[in-house]
Amino acid sequence: MTAPRPPSHSIVTAITGLFVVAALCVAVAFGVAALDGEHRRGAALITALRPDYVGNDRLAPDFTLRDRNGQALRLSSLRGRTVILHFWSRECPPCIEELSESLPAFDELLQGSPELALVLVSVDANWEAVAPLVPPSMRSPVLFDPDRSVVERRYGTKLFPETWIIDRNGVIRARFDRTLEWTNPALLSFVRSL
Repeated sequence: MTAPRPPSHSIVTAITGLFVVAALCVAVAFGVAALDGEHRRGAALITALRPDYVGNDRLAPDFTLRDRNGQALRLSSLRGRTVILHFWSRECPPCIEELSESLPAFDELLQGSPELALVLVSVDANWEAVAPLVPPSMRSPVLFDPDRSVVERRYGTKLFPETWIIDRNGVIRARFDRTLEWTNPALLSFVRSL
């Protein structure tokens, strides 16, 4: 009887190649499944939040407005961060309630998230007009648009409060035409998913 011959080099190479291809197929299938799961999770979050607009193909109109100290802030300077753009007025009782109750907690959560930015835009005249309404703990910028050139003419907002969620590329992903439950974990999860 003769001893079995060791497999030839070409057979070993072929088996190794098949193993590598199979491993790549498994890795790709896992990646596709993970991305699908993230997409479904994002869709579930946005559905739970009930936005008035959902999209992914409309660039947010750029603008420059001044803050409480007269410093100019340009929206496009925040690219690379998810922006929560919140329009409000002191003439809006729900806005004042939101600003005094749940919005400061959301602002506090964002302070540890450099990839997110909350920008409050008031149509009131200046800081003196709203200072008594803004909690001292608020660290997010408060900008002013008294002639409504941004709020009304660029974004079409006529009723307050209104909140726009803009992704890292400057694309509008959602709009809410009402007060929000700012302490809802789904809201923070949604903006972090962008």
